[in-house]
Amino acid sequence: MLVSTLNVRFALCLAAGILGAGAASAAEPMVSESWLATQLHNPHVVVLDLRPAAAYLEGHIPGAVSADFSTTGWMAPEPGGAAGALPPVERIAATIGTLGVGNDDQAVIVADAFPAAARVYWTFKVLGHAEVSILDGGARGWTEPVERGPVTREPAVFTAHYTDSLRAGLPEVAAAVAGGGTKLVDARSMSQWNGAVRSPAVRAGGHLPGAVSLDQAAALTADGRLKSRNELALLFAPAGTMPAIVYCNVGYLSATDWFVLSEVLRRPGVKLYDGSMSEWTADPSRPVEQ
Repeated sequence: MLVSTLNVRFALCLAAGILGAGAASAAEPMVSESWLATQLHNPHVVVLDLRPAAAYLEGHIPGAVSADFSTTGWMAPEPGGAAGALPPVERIAATIGTLGVGNDDQAVIVADAFPAAARVYWTFKVLGHAEVSILDGGARGWTEPVERGPVTREPAVFTAHYTDSLRAGLPEVAAAVAGGGTKLVDARSMSQWNGAVRSPAVRAGGHLPGAVSLDQAAALTADGRLKSRNELALLFAPAGTMPAIVYCNVGYLSATDWFVLSEVLRRPGVKLYDGSMSEWTADPSRPVEQ
C-alpha cells in the first residue's frame, strides 16, 4: 500500500518523545519491523536500502535512501589482488555522508541478502560508528506501508574513526596460517572450502591451511533471517573460543559469520579478512589446502 503521510506514526513518535532526538546511545545489532515503524519520523534514524535501484523504486520503506550494494561503492578492488576490500577510508566516509548519514545518526541497513547487510554493518563499525543496525527480515520482511520513487537526504558530515580491531590484514592472516593462535573460519560452501568448486575471483581453489568450514548459509533460515541465538551457538561451536579471523572469496559472505560471532554471540577478538582468498591466492607462493 502506498503512503504519502504517516500521521499515526507521527503522533506515536511525538508521544515517545523521539522527534528531534539523536540516535539511541547503544544501537542494537538487529532491530525489528515494529521498532523501525515507530522511528520513521526520527530525523536521526536513516534507513539505507541496499537492494538494486530498480527494486527500490518499485517500493521501499518510507524515507529509505537507496544505497544499492553493487553500485554505491561499499567494496573496492586493490592492486594486491583483493577484489572486494574496504575502500579507502576517506572515500567511503564521504560516500556515507553523501547518503545523508552523519556521526549523530543511527543507520538502519535494509537488504534482501544478509551478507550485504552484514558487510555494510561491518563497514560502519570499522569506521568507528557504533550506531548501526540491521533490519531483521530485510526488505522482504517489511509488511508495513511502502512508498515509491527516490528519497534524498541533505548530505551530512561523516567523520571516520578507523579502527583495525575488527579488520584483519594480510600479515595477520599469514601469522594465523603459520600457527599464531588465531582460528581461521571459512564462510564459503563446503565445495569451495575443499576446492571442488572455485570462484573466478580466486586463483586457486581450496582454503587457508587449518581453516574450519562454517558455511554462512547454515546461519540463515529459508526466508533469509538469522537463526536463533541458541541455534547459532551450536552451529558456530567449531570456531572454538580463541580469537578468530573469518574470510571467504572477497569479504562478502564472511560478513555473515563475522556478524554472528561478534555481534550475536558477543565473542571478542573476531576480525573479518576483507582481502580473503582473492588476495591470498594472488601470490602463488602462499599455501592453500584442498
